[in-house]
Amino acid sequence: MRSLSSWGLVLCLSLLVSGCSLLELKLESGIEPLPQEQLSMRVFTREYASSFFAGVEQSADLILLRSDDLQSKSNALMWKINAEQTLGQTIFQVSPVAAMINTWAFTAQMAQFFDSGNGKALFGEQTQLAANTSQQLLADYERRMQGLMSKADFTANQQFIREYAMAHPLFDVSFPRVSAFNDWLSFRKIGEFDAVTTFGSVPEVMSDMSDRMAMLASQTPKLLGWKAELFALHSNINSKEVQQTLKDISETSAKFQKLMNESPQLMSELAVDLRRELTPLLVQLDASAERNLAQLSVERLALEKMVERERIALEQMVDRERQAVTKEADALVQRTVTQVFEELTGVIKSLILYIVLFLLVVFFAPLGLGVWLGKRIGLKQASMTKS
Repeated sequence: MRSLSSWGLVLCLSLLVSGCSLLELKLESGIEPLPQEQLSMRVFTREYASSFFAGVEQSADLILLRSDDLQSKSNALMWKINAEQTLGQTIFQVSPVAAMINTWAFTAQMAQFFDSGNGKALFGEQTQLAANTSQQLLADYERRMQGLMSKADFTANQQFIREYAMAHPLFDVSFPRVSAFNDWLSFRKIGEFDAVTTFGSVPEVMSDMSDRMAMLASQTPKLLGWKAELFALHSNINSKEVQQTLKDISETSAKFQKLMNESPQLMSELAVDLRRELTPLLVQLDASAERNLAQLSVERLALEKMVERERIALEQMVDRERQAVTKEADALVQRTVTQVFEELTGVIKSLILYIVLFLLVVFFAPLGLGVWLGKRIGLKQASMTKS
């Protein structure tokens, strides 16, 4: 009896230990981190953003410096603004694979746009500089991606990107485009439900959020400055009228001084001529100054509205990201609680079964053995009595 009790206790303890280990495994698996390949894609894609921004800004600044016409300067500013805004949209996507494909596709589209597309004459003689920079950026990104995947996968993805860039060219410098991720899923024969299996662990999600905020903090001042520069470039402020008026006043003053020295008797005639000449000039100057002040007021209001829109857009983006993180955290907690209760239910059922078996072995087995032994002894005594 003591031996059976000891064995039953050992079985119960083993069951509890195995159940707790299984529960711990289930809890840890509820927060699934990103695969190492996807995590590397995210890191390399976001590191590439610095090279992309530097290459586009340096080339655009050279074009601004070398160009004399207003349209080329305007296009150079729009290239910096739209290229960096579009890349910011491609690299910060939920899936690292989607970010990798869209960044690769946009870089290839921009290279094709300046090389043989609608942008091949966008900057006049300086367009070749933009084309060379875009090709270098594409080669840099492909070099980074080549180290993250097998040769066969890289060749297949590279072929897809080239075909996609030819089939979906960029039409103008505002770079309107659609995501290439769905086409890539069809190309790789991957179902939409299998495209994104996890958002990463909580530290990975928080790191992603931190990267987004850092990028916004560094890029927003530059983008606002370029937009203000573009706005000022196309404003209606005309300084030629003011300069001409000042020149006329200077010539009139010189003439007055000369006449003063040569003939004081002509002062009365000079005063009449001076009044007749200066009056329209002063009227013109006053009208020009009034127009310029009105234009400055309009531009100031437009700049304030633009800054307000950017601030509202930034607040909305931060709010959406915060809501997404909150929703994901709530779902994670719900899944964890569900898994805990499911595992506890299984453990309790198994424990009840083993307790029932233990009671059967401890109480009913000795009773049955005693009954059997009693019958055997009774049969032996009966046979001995007959003998």
